Amino acid sequence: MEQYTPLYLKTLEQGQFPARVRKLKSLLKRCRVCPRNCAVNRLTDETGDCGIGRLPRVSSYFPHFGEEAPLVGWSGSGTIFMAGCNLLCVFCQNYEISHLREGRAVINERLARMMLELQDAGCHNINIVTPSHVVPQIAEALLLAAQKGLRLPLVYNTGAYDSLHTLRLLDGLVDIYMPDFKFYDDALAARYTGVKDYGTVARAAIKEMHRQVGDLVINERGIAVRGLLVRHLVMPGMTGDAGKIMKFLAEEISTKTYVNIMAQYRPVGEAHRYREIDRRPSSAEFAAVVKAARESGLQRLDKPTFGWW
Repeated sequence: MEQYTPLYLKTLEQGQFPARVRKLKSLLKRCRVCPRNCAVNRLTDETGDCGIGRLPRVSSYFPHFGEEAPLVGWSGSGTIFMAGCNLLCVFCQNYEISHLREGRAVINERLARMMLELQDAGCHNINIVTPSHVVPQIAEALLLAAQKGLRLPLVYNTGAYDSLHTLRLLDGLVDIYMPDFKFYDDALAARYTGVKDYGTVARAAIKEMHRQVGDLVINERGIAVRGLLVRHLVMPGMTGDAGKIMKFLAEEISTKTYVNIMAQYRPVGEAHRYREIDRRPSSAEFAAVVKAARESGLQRLDKPTFGWW
C-alpha cells in the first residue's frame, strides 16, 4: 500500500513553503485575507469584520467522528475549530464559536502542537474548521508542524467565502477542500450571510479549489486523501436555490464531485428573527434537493439521509 504524501510536504521539499507563508502573512497588514478586504492592520492586532486580530482563536480541537465517512475512518478526523468567521450567517449552527468568538488565542507554536497531538491520537487528517479569516496564521503553524513531523492530509473546511488570491497562495498546501456551498443566488444569500456577493464568490472559489486538487480521491482503506468534497445544508423553502447549486457542481465542476447533502439545519442563533427559516426543513424538501442532485448528473452523493441530529 503506497503511503500518501501531503501536498504541503512536497511544497516544503521544493523550498517554496516559507515564501508562501511570507506572502500570506503580508495580507494581514492591510487585511485582504478574505473577500471582505477590511484593510485593517491585523499585524498590530486591529480587527475587522471577523473580529480576529494577529492571533487566531481556537474553540476546541479533538478527533471528530461526526464528519463524512471518508474523513472519519476508524480513528476520527482531527478537527480544530477556529473562532470567529468572515461570514455572519444568522442561522449559524456554531453561533457561539463564529459570532461570539468563544475560544482562546493561541500562538503559532501552540497551533502546530495541536496538529501534532491530533496526529499522535491516530487521526486520519487535520481538519481546520472555519479557516478563511485566519489563513496566514494556519499556514505559519502548518509550516512549523511539517518541520516537526506532521504527515497527515490537510482539510480546509470552509464556508466558501474565500478570496481567489488567498486560495492561489494555498495551492500546494491544502489536500482536501471542503466548502459548504450555502447559496447560489447573491440576493438570497445577502439576507442571511452578511455579505452581498456570497454566491458569486463561492462559485469562483470552488472552481479554484477543484482546479488545485481535483475530484475527491479515496484510498483503498476508504480514507479521503485529496480532492474536493462539497457540503450543502438544506434550508427551509430554498429547494430552488439548492437545485441551482447542484446544476452548477455537475456542469461547471464535475459530475464526480463528492457532495454531502445535509439535513441537520435547525433554527438557532438569530434565525428566529426570520419567519421563513424559523423551522426545520421538511422531509419533502430534503428529498427534492437529493432528486435535483441526481437529475443534474452528480454521481457521488454521500448516502443522503433525512433525520435530525
